[in-house]
Amino acid sequence: MGDQSKFAEKIAASYNPKGPFIFLGAGLLDGEVVAQAKVNLALKMMNRHGLIAGATGTGKTRTLQLIAEQLSDAGVPVFLLDVKGDLSGLDQPGESNPALVERGEALEWPFVPSGFPVELFSLTGKVGNPMRLTVEDFGPVMLGRILDLNDTQTGVLAAVFKYAEDTQLPLVDFADLKKLLTYLTDGPGAEEIKDSYGRISGSTSGTMLRKLVALEQQDVSDIFGEREFDINDLFGRVDGKGVISLLNISDIQDQPILFSTFLLSLLAQLFKSLPEVGDLDKPKLVFFFEEAHLLFKDAPKAFLTQVEQIVRLIRSKGVGVFFCTQAPTDIPESVLGQLGNRVQHALRAFTPNDAEALRKTVKTYPRSDFYEIDRVLTSLGTGQALITVLNDKGIPTEVVATHLIPPRAVMGPVDAQRYSQLVNASPFYTKYHEAVDRRSAAEILDEKMQAHAAETAKAQVEKQNTKTIGRRSTRQTPLEAAQKAATTTLAREGTKLLAKLANGLLAAMFRRKR
Repeated sequence: MGDQSKFAEKIAASYNPKGPFIFLGAGLLDGEVVAQAKVNLALKMMNRHGLIAGATGTGKTRTLQLIAEQLSDAGVPVFLLDVKGDLSGLDQPGESNPALVERGEALEWPFVPSGFPVELFSLTGKVGNPMRLTVEDFGPVMLGRILDLNDTQTGVLAAVFKYAEDTQLPLVDFADLKKLLTYLTDGPGAEEIKDSYGRISGSTSGTMLRKLVALEQQDVSDIFGEREFDINDLFGRVDGKGVISLLNISDIQDQPILFSTFLLSLLAQLFKSLPEVGDLDKPKLVFFFEEAHLLFKDAPKAFLTQVEQIVRLIRSKGVGVFFCTQAPTDIPESVLGQLGNRVQHALRAFTPNDAEALRKTVKTYPRSDFYEIDRVLTSLGTGQALITVLNDKGIPTEVVATHLIPPRAVMGPVDAQRYSQLVNASPFYTKYHEAVDRRSAAEILDEKMQAHAAETAKAQVEKQNTKTIGRRSTRQTPLEAAQKAATTTLAREGTKLLAKLANGLLAAMFRRKR
């Protein structure tokens, strides 16, 4: 569809950043690789966020890997979600083979195997060093998301968190939150919160407690606790290379809302903790959000608002975020509009829904003098992608079908022995392996409830004593009754005796006078 020299000139001019960059590959025209049409992504534009999309099996994971490798070479730390546990091979240099050699020759980029510094983490602690967060740092909106609470229940949870903050009750794990819910619903706190925070109904509290217990039974509640993960540990470097931190979720793949929400919570921690830095020559950290569609599926409005806000503002903290999913339509428009760098692998149009997704995706690309976008998107091979990024002036580059370079590390997991060595030899093994159980809301509330129970018992005893004294003041014992009767009789008989004596004296006086 066009002259190769004109194509190469236009693409090379569009993808020619002045500063350091990542080399992605070379342009494709009429099915042929044009090695002179170099496709580069400026490092300074990596914090403008991006999208890596494509159908299953089109090479998205390998694209993540090749970008992560070059970021590491540039001294930029990387965070990656390892969905299947097969990215640990980044630790080991890859092995050359005829296919890799052929691809390197076509791109005029010789294949040189290399390994990279890797840290392995896990939410459960079973397949990596534990990565925990406290309940209070996770926040009510995100916790409401993983508990599948409705808007009303999430609002009640927010009030509970506010009470905990105001009364200095640390919410570290689920035990703290369950104890606080009970205390505020059926315990001494129920009357205390009524005016300032609103009463919590037993049905709402019961629903939340049941969902907390259900999550505990799925053996994933241990991700909430201490020692809490320090986000500064994501910024490591070894021998000048940025450390690639992998979060292995192979053991909790059936909990997509949990791990996707946890990733967003990490981003929120980064946003709160990092200072404003503006535009840098290269990002401080690049965060790859694999399986991004799981984050947005059936998400409530409050949750989506929080995602949009974090993505919009975290750029100024020097953090780039790349969402990885099957189709751009998986990402809400409010978020998609903030993703300036696009790597789109092949899309399939096997169903009416697929065809509609393809049509919408085509509309998000600028017009090209060299391609019919819809045809290109359905004909790309594995390891090929349609790319447009931001140049160093922030202007979108020419759309180009690209033959991508291969990763230089092993494209698969390391063996079990090496995996264990990486986990156990890490400085984070001793730092995070043992959980910490400090005095938090559960212990504090137990003490309050015990004190309240003691005061209540004391008040009941005092009340009982008061009643007993009252009864004794109006009733006589048998001895008291006998004493009173004797006194009355003596008084009566004494009066009669005095009267007789008086009469006798008077009679004697009258007799003397006569």
